[in-house]
Amino acid sequence: MDFTISQKTTHRNRTFVRYTIKSPIALGESSYNKSGFFYIGKNSANIEKLVKIFKRGYASESIENAKTELVRSLQLEKNNIPEVIFCETHFDLAAIRSFCLYIGNHAAFSTIPFVVDASSLNGREVNDFRKHKLADEIIFLNKTDENGISSKIQFLKKVKTKAAGLETLAKTERKLLSRFNATMILKRVFDAVLSSIALILLSPIFLLISLAINLESRGPVFYIAKRAGRGYRIFNFYKFRTMYTGADKMIDNFSHLNQYNADAANGPVFFKINNDPRVTRVGAFLRNTSLDELPQLINVLLGDMSLVGNRPLPLYEAATLTTDECAKRFLAPAGITGLWQIKKRGKEDMSVEERISLDIDYADKYNFMYDLWIMANTPSALIQKSSV
Repeated sequence: MDFTISQKTTHRNRTFVRYTIKSPIALGESSYNKSGFFYIGKNSANIEKLVKIFKRGYASESIENAKTELVRSLQLEKNNIPEVIFCETHFDLAAIRSFCLYIGNHAAFSTIPFVVDASSLNGREVNDFRKHKLADEIIFLNKTDENGISSKIQFLKKVKTKAAGLETLAKTERKLLSRFNATMILKRVFDAVLSSIALILLSPIFLLISLAINLESRGPVFYIAKRAGRGYRIFNFYKFRTMYTGADKMIDNFSHLNQYNADAANGPVFFKINNDPRVTRVGAFLRNTSLDELPQLINVLLGDMSLVGNRPLPLYEAATLTTDECAKRFLAPAGITGLWQIKKRGKEDMSVEERISLDIDYADKYNFMYDLWIMANTPSALIQKSSV
């Protein structure tokens, strides 16, 4: 396959060359939408091999000139950047390291795989490149066939793109956490103090409820289950037992009564039944008055939860909320009461989408004053006809 020089430019006594494929049928091929390769060095055999794979590309004789040409192509060719950057290894290691840092810190170039040609390196020198992480990959271009190079680059592109996406998500989360750092400290102090006082003052009520539960049905006083809270952190969640022992194993038997019309195969799943037959008489009273929630003060004191936040979810529910948008609700603390409880609690027409939307809304807005507003509006939602 032929290729010709379509542009040659001299900059500060250094030359960079643009190569394109000469093929009459190439205009209709989707490969022309690709950005091609960028080669730093003079090895014409390597360049010819790469042109056959990528159809178009640039070559620069020096690293400094490569930086200039990358920026120029970005500005003049409608944000066009190469798919991959290849570099020969005869350059100074410090210069290669500097170039790695340059493209790694550049918003546009950080997702481009950087590959060095190890054709002229011995075993010790290859290990040095790997040890100092001077490239995303080391390839012997003179020994690797075109299919092998193409497959390797496609893999590197996927890895770099995914890594960049994860880094962006991590930066967003760090920014959000930094923004609410003062709020989290204030929330934790407030939660610890208030939960300690509440547990002491409510201890007689704890004893009365425990006695009532034991008189009606056999089993433990507390219902303890694994829940997923902030950042998908799993912890032991405490409530007063409101159901007969073994109720968790009956979920499949009552799935047709689920208030939330959601298909586990197609999206998030929540589970709730009105007039749940698994609930005891004492349990129904505790749920209608929200007294079953009181042991969560223990979770608040331990730091697993906050007084205000998004409800911690059973693991089978949390496992269905892993998309980027849904997962955002887990950036907020888990709480006893929250935004959706005061806006939708006890309403039968609440959809899964509404509940998630309110959780995300809280994750976006929460601060100490917002928490106080939610707490002030919680008492009116405590007496309800249906449990959550």
